[in-house]
Amino acid sequence: MNKTIGAIILAAGKGTRMKSKQINKVALHLADKPMILHTVEFLKDNNIKNIVVVVGFAKESVMKLLDGGVIFAEQKQRLGTAHAVSTAIKKLSGEVKEVLVLNGDDSAFYTSEIINKLVNKHIKDQAAFTFLTIKKNNPLGLGRVVRDSKGKVLAVVEEKDATKAQRKITEVNPACYIFKVSFLKKYLKKVKKSPITGEYYLTSLIDLGIKNYEKIETLAAGNLLWRGVNTQEELLEAQKLIKKN
Repeated sequence: MNKTIGAIILAAGKGTRMKSKQINKVALHLADKPMILHTVEFLKDNNIKNIVVVVGFAKESVMKLLDGGVIFAEQKQRLGTAHAVSTAIKKLSGEVKEVLVLNGDDSAFYTSEIINKLVNKHIKDQAAFTFLTIKKNNPLGLGRVVRDSKGKVLAVVEEKDATKAQRKITEVNPACYIFKVSFLKKYLKKVKKSPITGEYYLTSLIDLGIKNYEKIETLAAGNLLWRGVNTQEELLEAQKLIKKN
């Protein structure tokens, strides 16, 4: 991959359900190494050099693992994923035109093949942004990808907002994106605060993109072995999956 592609890793969250008071959850071990290291090493192996890691809660536990080779952006107030990306984008090199955005607690499951397909599709289609979708037999807690009869994305609906019919959808958004930097600079400032949580969500960019007739594409990865890690139980499940992978 060339110098015009960068990456932002979101690693600032408190991970309240993990009940870890002094260590950020991305510093916890998954298989043979901390979760965040899986992601950084994976990106570097794919020749992505411009990597910004967003830190916040227990930032030292993350920063000491990544001594050199990445840039840190501190999210002093945890105001959601869109706010985190806004914090990071200021740190990207001016050469970067397309940027991957990944979560530090689940991206160990992505392969080079999948990320390369995502990047290549995004560039080939000249999309404003492209995001990965996966199929989950039990999509509990995940945002459902709603499409029209022709397969065009209409929305990503969070479970708490989904209708009974939408909750039956098994195609979900695991939050793996590649954006044009110009798109982010134009629309991040237009993301509205959630009236429920007071946070700014990256998924709001999907609605903004659709309403403004921007080109949004997806890459369907099917039944990819994947696990978001928010609790100790999910960490144990992720350990089993990573070994299977």
